Amino acid sequence: MPHLHRLAAALLVAAVAVGLLLPPAGRGGHVTAVRRAGAAAAVSAAGDGAATPGRGAGRGRRAVAPAVPAQAAPSSPPASSAPPAFDRARAAAAARAAGANELGQVPILMVHRVLAKPKSSLDRTPAQLYAEFTRLAQEGYVPVTAAEFVTGTMNVPAGRHPVVLTFDDGSPTHLAFDAAGAPEPDTAVGVIERVAREHPGFRPVATFFVNADPFALGDRAAAAMRWLAQHGFEVANHTTHHRDLAGMDHGAVAQEIGTDQKMITAATGIPPVTFAFPFGAPARLSWAGHGAAGGARWNFQGMFLAGWRPADSPFEKDYDPRQIPRIRDDGRVPQDDCRRFCSIAWLDWLARHPDKRFTSDGDPATVAFPQAKMIYLAKGLAARACPY
Repeated sequence: MPHLHRLAAALLVAAVAVGLLLPPAGRGGHVTAVRRAGAAAAVSAAGDGAATPGRGAGRGRRAVAPAVPAQAAPSSPPASSAPPAFDRARAAAAARAAGANELGQVPILMVHRVLAKPKSSLDRTPAQLYAEFTRLAQEGYVPVTAAEFVTGTMNVPAGRHPVVLTFDDGSPTHLAFDAAGAPEPDTAVGVIERVAREHPGFRPVATFFVNADPFALGDRAAAAMRWLAQHGFEVANHTTHHRDLAGMDHGAVAQEIGTDQKMITAATGIPPVTFAFPFGAPARLSWAGHGAAGGARWNFQGMFLAGWRPADSPFEKDYDPRQIPRIRDDGRVPQDDCRRFCSIAWLDWLARHPDKRFTSDGDPATVAFPQAKMIYLAKGLAARACPY
């Protein structure tokens, strides 16, 4: 037995010596391996993408098993990352309760100058704009940008209706700042923000289709466009010089669009995805729709005309993103049959025909509508359809 004690002592000394000779990364044996493995597992479970591959007990070495088995953690079912199953019946019931019709028409208003003393039939006064936008708020309309409209990402509460407010030409009456850096109250932005303050459901957003020197602000124009983008407004392409593209060749059309695209992108960091034809007169649609020139590339998802009726829903089968009509913002003046085809007349018509108007179900992931309108759904949207 004494010999056995001496043999055990010798083996113990040898083991200690071997441990001291191991490389530093290997010291600590199973304790280090377990700690590192546990830390790696914790990082993995937390989803930390900053974890460095290869760190921990791995690197091709086999971790030393602990001498004493670790206490097993209580078993629990693995957490599921899958979203809950879509309850179509519940969604349809909610859509019915909201009177949803996301295949209905959307008014897209086209505004030019905002002047206290109008100089042409296209001009609107701040008071007229305020009255019309207040009406929109009271009738349940929620502004969305042109980009949100063409991409089908309109996040509008259930039972309410999207409206797109567009302003052409980058007039100084659209945006100007006071000494404190706030929008002047009689500008388009000032009026929109006032209505939004008085009617919290009215989103203070709009789309500004601009040309060279937006808002006549010179070297401050880029900062103004950034301000708009940072406050949820959209700055979009209207060509550099506002020329009639219908009489121009392909290269000239591309140059007009490309230089405007470059200016807006440089200022806002957001390449425009929408475009409005000057004078509402299109060149060949393929020329305007996508291309490269003037130091920029573009592939517009929506191109807007100066039309005379509400636009089809972007989910409707007849919707054409290359030729989206807009409604001239005006009253019942006799010019150009405005009594029938301008904004007040169309808003009156939509109020009398609510079944023709886009009404949201409150869920941007679905396209809800009465079952009888299924024949009007665009191809490729069956998975999002929620008929009731």
